Amino acid sequence: MAARWTRLREQEFYWLWIIATATYGVGDTVTTIAIVQFSPTVREANVLVRAVVETFGNGGLAGLKIAVLLFCIGLSLAALRGTEDRISYYAPPVVLAVVGAFTTVYNLRLLLG
Repeated sequence: MAARWTRLREQEFYWLWIIATATYGVGDTVTTIAIVQFSPTVREANVLVRAVVETFGNGGLAGLKIAVLLFCIGLSLAALRGTEDRISYYAPPVVLAVVGAFTTVYNLRLLLG
């Protein structure tokens, strides 16, 4: 029974992070790059992201996104292995997925509208 529970938890962990990576890591990043590169009228609203892109280009944006993802994965893993705090386990991927989905849709509206 314990092996089955561990396998289910591993699958849950992977799916949570696949969704977070797809929305925040890919969706938001691709649409942000599209706005920065192809829209003469729309400017990046996030001051940190704008500074990173102006200083390091799209590679800097990708690096920032990867750093945030890795940091949040670390928080989630620490909660899983340490105190087993459910909020600290679920919050990082859920928050990133929600933020990523929202900003992806918002960016698409700006690009297409």
